[in-house]
Amino acid sequence: MTDNSETLKAAFFTLGCKLNFSETSTIGKLLAERGILRAAKGETPDICVVNTCSVTEMADKKGRRLIRSLAARYPSATIAVTGCYAQLKPQEVAALPGVDIVLGSDEKLRMADYIDSWKLTRRKSVEVTPALDITAFRPSCERGDRTRFFLKVQDGCNYFCTYCTIPFARGRSRSGDVAQLVGMAREAAAAGGREIVITGVNIGEFGRDNGQSLFDLLRRLDEVEGIERFRISSIEPNLLTEEIIRWTASEARAFMPHFHIPLQSGSDKVLRLMNRRYNTALFASRVELVREAIPDAFIGVDIIAGARGETPEEWERSLEFATGLDVTRYHVFPYSERPGTKALLLGDAVPQEEKHRRVSLLTRLSDRKMDAFMRANLGRVRPVLWEQPSGDAMMHGLTDNYLRVEAPLVPELINHVSRVRLDAVHPTEQEIIVGSHITL
Repeated sequence: MTDNSETLKAAFFTLGCKLNFSETSTIGKLLAERGILRAAKGETPDICVVNTCSVTEMADKKGRRLIRSLAARYPSATIAVTGCYAQLKPQEVAALPGVDIVLGSDEKLRMADYIDSWKLTRRKSVEVTPALDITAFRPSCERGDRTRFFLKVQDGCNYFCTYCTIPFARGRSRSGDVAQLVGMAREAAAAGGREIVITGVNIGEFGRDNGQSLFDLLRRLDEVEGIERFRISSIEPNLLTEEIIRWTASEARAFMPHFHIPLQSGSDKVLRLMNRRYNTALFASRVELVREAIPDAFIGVDIIAGARGETPEEWERSLEFATGLDVTRYHVFPYSERPGTKALLLGDAVPQEEKHRRVSLLTRLSDRKMDAFMRANLGRVRPVLWEQPSGDAMMHGLTDNYLRVEAPLVPELINHVSRVRLDAVHPTEQEIIVGSHITL
């Protein structure tokens, strides 16, 4: 790697959640302020920044595979790895070929400082603060090469679900300040942003540590001029209050008819084993309230198949409950054994073959629900925010209720909202609707 920082180029690779994407974009901005620019497509980077996930064993494997491939493809590049996998298994990451810098969750947004040190010393750096010692909240609001901005409002989690390592990877729950976050949203609007996705680990816990509240934050963000759309990326069902749902339905100016609510299991027994803080009755009541207040809302739901304690009887209960819910799509995850979690003590593991069968059944259920929701919207006219196209033939965008739409490219519509008639389900892409323009 050359020492001339004015000519250095960095490539960024993100695995996992929207919060990771927000933080990666912020790292890119901070490096750019040091003269390290984003590598264009086809350019050989001097630095590879990898922001990892560790929510499942498969996420760890994807991280290792990506790092090895980057080391082989760019043998002279500096490889800096951060994220949850780096926090939980720093020495394992440091031992991977080509890795020069390993940073934990608390060090992530100080990546530029560590890269500066590496350029001077060429010494491998492994810096990880123990998760329970992390107290600072480090905000971010960036879009990288995307159309939408991602605003991080909260980090960490106090829930300690028995299957989950996130509290050990990101520390205790901590929040930003309402005034600061509103200021960052205004900066995004000044930079031409039209939509902001509100991200965090457990967003509903926002403000519990500083005397503020999520509802206060949402109302203040809704007043930011220039931002036409806000979305809440994910919120626990016990923290998605009736007040927030009804406000979104009747008073909010810019909050979209779109909710993402993690269920994880449709069995009350399994929910208790998971240490979740709600039961199926509460979850169903939240879905019913959303459907009553906002009939055409998109409702995405996370669900895990094959958790320890999910006996054949509890699996049947879970599938029956999931089938009966009026939701739009399930994000289906096979249960993944995570070292150090209490779930390992909760009974026999579900055999892999049976786990895969359950995943398949839930995936097919999700496909049916998604197809029904898409077809119910055909013939309607909905607002679409058009994103930067990857080619020159078609452009894509999202409706207010989170349906992906494809239409012929009209360059002046990029990063603008236009009203679009939803004509047909795409002939080859299962979750894309073909649209035709109506008006700005």
